[in-house]
Amino acid sequence: MTNIENRLKNIEIDLETIKARNNRVERDKAWEISAFRLGILSVATFIFSLVFLYFVRADEFILGALTSTAGLIISSQTLPFIKRWWLQKI
Repeated sequence: MTNIENRLKNIEIDLETIKARNNRVERDKAWEISAFRLGILSVATFIFSLVFLYFVRADEFILGALTSTAGLIISSQTLPFIKRWWLQKI
């Protein structure tokens, strides 16, 4: 192989590496904003909060668990708005 062929081969390898990385980043981003992820986190938060509040004998432990879960959902849904605002400011 000539030097140019070696350089082209290296460029092709680099390009494939970049494409693979971009694919991973896009899939990670899709997971981060998916409704499925939010649903799983909400259920897990509710169950954890419910069990914790039950064992510490909190009054209205179901309402407390719902409040924690609602806080998670609200914060998750407002973060993209805040992120866009912040990115415009920097």
